[in-house]
Formats: sequence, C-alpha cells, structure tokens
Amino acid sequence: MVTRIDARRAAGTVRRNAQRAATGVLGLAGERMTKVDTAWLRMDSDSNLMMIVGVWVLRPGVRYEDLCQRLTDRLLPYHRFRQRVEEDAAGATWVEHPVDVRDHVTREKLPRHKAGEGQLALQKRVGELAMTPLDRARPLWHMHLVESYDGGSALIVRIHHCIADGIALIAVMLSLVDGGAPPPERKRRGAPAGAEDWIADALIRPLTDITVKALDAAGDGAAKSLHMLRDPQQGLAGSVDLARMAYQVVSDAAALALMPDDSPTRLKGKPGRAKKVAWCEPLPLDEVKAVGKALNCSVNDVLLSCVAGAIGEYLRLQGDSTAGVEIRAMIPVNLRPIEKAYKLGNRFGLVPLVLPVGIDNPIERVYEVRRRMNALKGSTQPLLAFGLLAVAGLLIKPAQDAMLNLFGRKTTAVMTNVPGPREKLKFLGATLEQSMFWVPQSGDIGLGVSILSYGGGVQFGVITDTQLCPEPQAIIDEFEPEFAKLSLVTLMLPWGE
Repeated sequence: MVTRIDARRAAGTVRRNAQRAATGVLGLAGERMTKVDTAWLRMDSDSNLMMIVGVWVLRPGVRYEDLCQRLTDRLLPYHRFRQRVEEDAAGATWVEHPVDVRDHVTREKLPRHKAGEGQLALQKRVGELAMTPLDRARPLWHMHLVESYDGGSALIVRIHHCIADGIALIAVMLSLVDGGAPPPERKRRGAPAGAEDWIADALIRPLTDITVKALDAAGDGAAKSLHMLRDPQQGLAGSVDLARMAYQVVSDAAALALMPDDSPTRLKGKPGRAKKVAWCEPLPLDEVKAVGKALNCSVNDVLLSCVAGAIGEYLRLQGDSTAGVEIRAMIPVNLRPIEKAYKLGNRFGLVPLVLPVGIDNPIERVYEVRRRMNALKGSTQPLLAFGLLAVAGLLIKPAQDAMLNLFGRKTTAVMTNVPGPREKLKFLGATLEQSMFWVPQSGDIGLGVSILSYGGGVQFGVITDTQLCPEPQAIIDEFEPEFAKLSLVTLMLPWGE
C-alpha cells in the first residue's frame, strides 16, 4: 500500500531528477572541463576578456530568421554551444542548457555615420563588444547581425576561449557555410577527474601522435625524438636521440623561464578597459608567395616581416627611436590534426618570437625573421606552454594569474596566422567577402595581431588597448606600404648575377 509519505517521496524524486536533467547532471551534461580550458575560463580580467572575436562581411545581406535557423541546424549540434559553465572550488563543469538561438543573436544597425565611414563605425562597434562580457548564465557565445552594412550584412561573433581555440572555431564556422558538414556523431567520454587522469590526457597523449604530427610539419629534431617515445627499444641510437630530446626539453624550459624582457615601447604597459580594432584590405596572396619564392623565404617569413616593419614604422611616426628595439609576440601552435577540431577545447601551445622592429631595411629584416623562425623549428616550447596552462588550471585564480603574468611581463603582443579557404565561400546564399578574427590578450598584454588568408588574399587585423595604442588604424595603414617596399626591393635585386 502506497502511503502519502511514499507518494511525496516519489514525487520529490521525480522533481529532483527533472531538475538534475534540466541542469545537465543527467545525459551528456555534467562533463568536467579540462584543466587547460579551465585556465582560459578564469583568465578574464578587467583589461582583457578571453573572447575570440570575429567579423564576417556578407553580400548581399542575410535575413535574421534565416541566420537563426542555420545556427539551430548547424551550430547547436556542437555540444559546447548548448552548455553553460558552472564553476566550483575544484574547477568547472559543462552543463546542458536549453538554448533559444534568438537569445544569442542580436540584430542591430550601426549608428549614423558619414558616407564612406561604414568600416570605421563597424570597427568601433567590434571594439565595444570585445570588452562586453558574455552572459555566464548561458552558453558562452553571442552573435550580432549588423544589417545594411556596405551593400550587405556584417556578422560579429564572440565566443569564449574556454569553448575552443581558434583552429577549432574556424572548423566550426566553416561548418555553418553553404555546403558545410555537421560535426561527427559524438560518443560520450568522461572528462578526466583526478590529477593522474588529466596528466595522461593533457600531457602524455600530446607527446605521441598529435604532437608528433604537429611538429613534423615544423622540423625534424623534436618530432624525430618524440617518435622514439613510442618505441624505446632501439639500442644505443635510440638512447642518444632520447638524450638529445631530453636536452632539448631542458633547454626550452630554461629558455621559457629565463626569457629576458623585450624592449620597452609605448605598446607595452598597464592596459585600460577599452579596445579598438582595425583591419586592412587584403593583399594578393599570389604576390606574397612570389616575393617569398624569390627570396627563398616562406610566406610566413614575409608576412611576419611586414608585421615587424609596420610596428616599427608606427613607433617612428610617434617620434620614438627604434634602434635595437625588439618586441616579443606569443604565437599559437596547433597541437592536433585538423580533422579532430570538431571536438573543440584548447589544444595548442605557444612559442615566443622576437620581432626585429628596429631593422628598417626590408630585405635584412625578412632574412632575420627567417633565421629566428628556423631556430624555433623542432622546439618543444609549444608542449611546455600547453603543460603550463594545464598546471595553471589546477591552481586557484591568484596563483594562476601570478604564473601566467610571467608571459605578460615579457611579451608585447599575441599574434596569430591562420590559413583559410582559397575560394570565397557562400553563407545563406550570400558571398562571404571578408573574414577577420582576433584572439584575446591575457594579463597586461595590450596588442593583438591577426593574419588570415582567405579567398586569394591575405588580411591583417589589429586589436589594441586604447590606453597603449589609441589608433590601431595607424599600424594597419603601414602593412601595405611595408609589403610594397619589400616587393619593390625584391624586384631591384641583381637577379642576373
């Protein structure tokens, strides 16, 4: 016989189970956040929010209702975009959350502006949104559809870095375009809970297949040594190679820990609480490749040399001496195969590149950049930086901040260089004319530089703290002239000799 007390207990159980399901304790929810992603979650500060911010320029314009439907069909199948974050003393948990896409997509118009100043108005709005926090009560992403922009629409995208790194998010955004593929079916896998589990998941596995593939593309030294880890029974030769790898790891760890401060410039200091962004018209990618081939340099060498030249020229125009000046930029290095990007999360390391902004001669500068890039090939520093982020995720926030501020004190910029599709894409029938994005800066870093190749062009974007650099357009305006100088000098070299 069922008593009234039993009935109340049963009803209470049903109610609690419903609440647990709604908050994501049942089903696919309740997944613990990895320590690396936790570090990014807790890295928000008053001066720098850990959001990846992107802009799509579309022609003709797209309809709000069509956009919401596309996101429902293509974005929400990625579990992270329908999960909110719940923090606790030990870290954070991904929790299933009922999502109405319209809560995450705002339609707006730019303020009235003069003819021909639409891009300036859009840049101002992007800068404002870069310092507008995401709603922690919902999944950590938001989009803004700017209607009637330059004969079409502009789509501003903000996604918290704890969801995924830039490489993974580019794969996500490409799945949204016409003809894009949804993510593969995902089997549930429990996130690592204990220290031993996350060490195996976050450090040992990247030291095998994923990282070997990534470093194979960069150089033979570390990659060859990492291959040895999977087959240690190789006799004396294997021992020698492993010893070399051990020496490389120790050397790289010391180099990271003992990095000297880069040159003090007006771009380095205590940032405020406002951002500005700027971007330029694309440079023809074929011309960049031609210059690189003529100089026996990579496309990256040419582009990074242009970055160094543009920053150096900006400083000189401000009346600053650049003799002997060098600034350090932290560059993300992907540590997973592109085909695994749909799994989201953060799987990248960081390498410090010191840019010779004080070298005015473009040929001398590009060869110096090439020399420094070659010196980084085979380095294990990306792995060490990845491990550092994992360790930081274990610490309380003050300790995490103290650890990561080591990089901030010795770094002026964060810089990304991402190859995109060679052909222009379609989105809801419109042509995706331009695509730009900016990764966040942590600690007191106040300068971010983005390089994206897309649709046959290469585009530079800059995001700055207004207290350190009030007008980032002044840096952007130097990119094309710097490339033009390098191209012209290349043509004038004595090729017949």
